[in-house]
Amino acid sequence: MNKRSGYSFRPALGAAAALSALALVVSGCGATTTGTGEEGGDASVEEGFKVGLLLPESKTARYEEFDKPLFEQALQELCENCELLYQNADQETSKQQSQAEAMLTDGVDVLVLDAVDSEAAAGIVNNAQSQGVPVVAYDRLAEGGVDYYVSFDNHRVGQVQAEALLAALEEEGGSGEPQIVMINGAPTDPNAGDFKDGAHEVFEGQVEIAAEYDTPEWSPDQAQTEMEQAITSVGADNIDGVYVANDGMAAGVVAALKSAGVDDLPPITGQDAEIAGVQRIISGEQYMTVYKAIEPEARTAAEMAVAAATGEEYQAGEGVELTEVEDNDGNTIPAVLIEPVPVTVDEVQDTVVADGFYTVEEICTEEYADTDFCQEAQAE
Repeated sequence: MNKRSGYSFRPALGAAAALSALALVVSGCGATTTGTGEEGGDASVEEGFKVGLLLPESKTARYEEFDKPLFEQALQELCENCELLYQNADQETSKQQSQAEAMLTDGVDVLVLDAVDSEAAAGIVNNAQSQGVPVVAYDRLAEGGVDYYVSFDNHRVGQVQAEALLAALEEEGGSGEPQIVMINGAPTDPNAGDFKDGAHEVFEGQVEIAAEYDTPEWSPDQAQTEMEQAITSVGADNIDGVYVANDGMAAGVVAALKSAGVDDLPPITGQDAEIAGVQRIISGEQYMTVYKAIEPEARTAAEMAVAAATGEEYQAGEGVELTEVEDNDGNTIPAVLIEPVPVTVDEVQDTVVADGFYTVEEICTEEYADTDFCQEAQAE
């Protein structure tokens, strides 16, 4: 049984704003300069062209279940005659480089790249642009001076996770400074660094970070091992909360705590709104996840890809801010950053269910049918 001690701290920052509606357009304005100062392509929507989509891994459910099909659907709507070439790197940098080379050899007119390793991806970007092929960075900012970038406000993701964890700790009350463990993402993923920085910004002066780990390849198994190490060094009864960067790793953390005999699980964060994560939330094993509406991200990437391939200028629609980000080489990249949304059990119905991410039936399998969420949702 977990016997977490009492604690107190200053109030947490405000909750994340709701996700704004995203309406994006491509405006034909002739050839335009890109993030690297090069001109876009001269492909034709009427005739169609080849688009290469490179995703990083399959351990995280979102890429195969949502990103790829949603991107494909958006591309088909924008360019009926376009052909999509798709590969998943299975978290292997060298494999992704080979996949990119094969696509370039096959004559793609634009690459949409979610890099396994952002620094190593500079080779892909440079190779593509040397052949006149523009590159759209998707979800992670690849180095090398890409033409466009679409992702979520990743610094804000970390803040949202940390704010939610502080809110959960405050609900539990007590006195003294709470102790937490941080299970961060892969050190090769620039987003993981942004999540961590955002979380640290919120945690500063609020909690004691008793143990912290960066998790290679976002591995749930490695996260479980790290949590086991934290339990050994800190003591299960002394861990008041666990910051976990995504839902897959949260599963490993829950497994480690249960194996250590912890019945009263501390609040645990996550990200990506994987169905297993949502099910842990409704059953009380995980406190929250971060819902990132993938449809607008995938559509934006498709619109940017079409603009880059055809030499047109991508422009964001009303209510959407086209901003700029700077990569590690000092290149300024036109970018769209989408607001993340925190989801606890109280928000499941109004977010992932309302948006059609999952149905109640998909969430409320036999194992979870007796939860309050499922009982209430199925009674409606």
